[in-house]
Amino acid sequence: MKVEQIYTGCLAHAAYYLESNGEVAIFDPLREVQPYIDRASADDATIKYVFETHFHADFVSGHLDLAKKTSAKIVYGPTAKPGFEAIVAEDGQVFEVGGAKVKVIHTPGHTMESTCYLLIDEDGKEHGLITGDTLFIGDVGRPDLAQHVIADLTEEKLASHLFDSLRNKIMPLSDDLIVYPNHGAGSACGKMMAKETTDTLGHQKRTNYALRPDMSREEFIKELLTGLTTPPGYFPKNVLMNIQGYESLDTIMERGKRELDPTAFEVVANEERPLVLDARDASDFAKGFIPNSINFGLEGNFAMWIGEMVPDIKQPILLVTYPGKEEEAIIRLSRVGYDNTIGYLKGGFDAWKAAGKEVDTVKRISAEEFAREFKDKPVVIDVRKKSEYDSQHVEGALNIPLNTINQHLAEIPKDKPFILHCQGGYRSMIAASLLKQRGWDDLVDVEGGFGAIKEMDVPVTEYQEPKTLL
Repeated sequence: MKVEQIYTGCLAHAAYYLESNGEVAIFDPLREVQPYIDRASADDATIKYVFETHFHADFVSGHLDLAKKTSAKIVYGPTAKPGFEAIVAEDGQVFEVGGAKVKVIHTPGHTMESTCYLLIDEDGKEHGLITGDTLFIGDVGRPDLAQHVIADLTEEKLASHLFDSLRNKIMPLSDDLIVYPNHGAGSACGKMMAKETTDTLGHQKRTNYALRPDMSREEFIKELLTGLTTPPGYFPKNVLMNIQGYESLDTIMERGKRELDPTAFEVVANEERPLVLDARDASDFAKGFIPNSINFGLEGNFAMWIGEMVPDIKQPILLVTYPGKEEEAIIRLSRVGYDNTIGYLKGGFDAWKAAGKEVDTVKRISAEEFAREFKDKPVVIDVRKKSEYDSQHVEGALNIPLNTINQHLAEIPKDKPFILHCQGGYRSMIAASLLKQRGWDDLVDVEGGFGAIKEMDVPVTEYQEPKTLL
């Protein structure tokens, strides 16, 4: 039996490839399925099953395209109600993949249909556990996502179910099982995942806060719900796409790969009012960009931030990328359900500039320049997360996290200049482009962000533990 983790860093997502005696199972595939088909072909194997651990919220799964292209059967755990042909398995049901076996273990809590899959090798030895969003390395799945789709499923109810699933279904399993979760650090599906993407179940029993054997149900629920942040707005929309179905990625690619010269691009932009999305690096975007375009660089958490900042998942999108990067951008958009790319700028921004079209810029300063300007007490806006700001920040800086900026526009001055920064420059350039689009002009971005600023002679406020009276 061969088990391979296929990890995609920009989504902190893990899919799994299991092969035995010429048959393959894929677990929680991404939207683009050709790599799985090619992998099976290289092994001279046939994809037999597509196992889904649950209806995912943070990405659109490739189950439908993969089943259509390979005739594989889609499998969900108990209580799932997909809007397409699939096997809804029973708790304890066993599926054969070559000489290996996959046993269904229903583990409601993250969602009601959440299911883990126990992998059993050709010799009958229990090898590993595909845990989906039920159990992560160092964490467990958040129980507050399903209520955004089904109101009656409160986070308290789901947390209680998860308590039972962990203690009655997972913790009794062998310590030497390898835990194969669906996500690693950086995913919004948990709150404190480790950077490691696999571990033994025994080590997790000793180190994972949610698996402490002495926890009461009430303690578990309280600890699990404490510190949860608001999930990104696209999550419920991705869930519905995964339940109801969606367009084939082939159709999306055909629509999105329409190349437009600068004149045609300008006509479409003016007539159809799409979002003009510039996927170049922040440094290049700052030097020149199409007016009213928004910068989401491909080199960062591209799809996650679009999901956070673009509320309409059906928003028409025109792309500006480096030549040759158009297909990657369309695929990464589709992973989170933004399927309505309607074309891209042929030749990229250089072609736009060469055609003599209007160009805008964002002023950037170095950390050294920031240190000099700080002596004049400028308005400084820190767009990092509150937890980052609370840990350490420039003295007097105003914290407006990027994902909340649209709700706090009234706090951003229009009658005086201000300086934006994040940790490294990626998020602050998204903020700068959004503000430029909305009419703010007198702003400056710090290249290198707080990571560079804190090396300068600038007053920084450190986190202090609250004092207690003895």
